[in-house]
Amino acid sequence: MSNPEIEDIPIRDDMIRLGQLLKLANLVEDGVEAAELINNGLVKVNGEIDDRRGRQLHHGDTVTVNGQTVRISTPAGGGA
Repeated sequence: MSNPEIEDIPIRDDMIRLGQLLKLANLVEDGVEAAELINNGLVKVNGEIDDRRGRQLHHGDTVTVNGQTVRISTPAGGGA
């Protein structure tokens, strides 16, 4: 079983919320769709289902929706 290609999504700050990321990465059309996917348990963060739309994501975190995976990339690269 091969790993699907993971797309890096650069963000300006060191954190982004799950609902915002789904829109930024074009995984959803709008916040309503993001909320529905999250509430229905269709979004995985770092391989585990997460139902918190406000979940904070940081450098290196991965989000999977509908078989498409993206990874957070921050300017600092996670270094504080």
